[in-house]
Amino acid sequence: MLKKLFGKKSVEEQLVAPVSGKVVSLDEVDDPVFSQRMMGDGVAVEPTDGKVVAPVSGEIVQLFPTNHAVGVKTKSGVEVLVHIGLETVSMEGEGFEGHVKTGDHVNAGDRLVTFDMNLVNEKAKSTITPVVITNYDDIVDSFEPSYSDGAEAGQSTIATLQTKS
Repeated sequence: MLKKLFGKKSVEEQLVAPVSGKVVSLDEVDDPVFSQRMMGDGVAVEPTDGKVVAPVSGEIVQLFPTNHAVGVKTKSGVEVLVHIGLETVSMEGEGFEGHVKTGDHVNAGDRLVTFDMNLVNEKAKSTITPVVITNYDDIVDSFEPSYSDGAEAGQSTIATLQTKS
């Protein structure tokens, strides 16, 4: 009843780099699903290693059986998908090791997945890792990416967003 009377409060969320590397626009991702923002808006990281951490604190709402992608939902309802590489689903999990399961609660910076960068470079299209807010249109009021040549996984802020009130 109080939410009905006073409305939902706007919340600021910060996304930290899920992998260390160069933070770029989704425009630079060579896949129309991401570059045309079909799954939502966000940024991408060109990784320098194969350690993937949570970009936000929240609940693991999806871990693909192949461990190439993981979704985290924050307390405020922001749903963030980390998709490791392009066309990595065809690897059928080879070279990927998941360290969480659906329903787990994580803090930003907690380990999610490790992957073999050399194997992904050999067998997939790219290691670039899109970080997408899948419910962007429903929940995001403003979005400010932070592009950088040297983001550090779990430490560097790659985007700040404000939820709708």
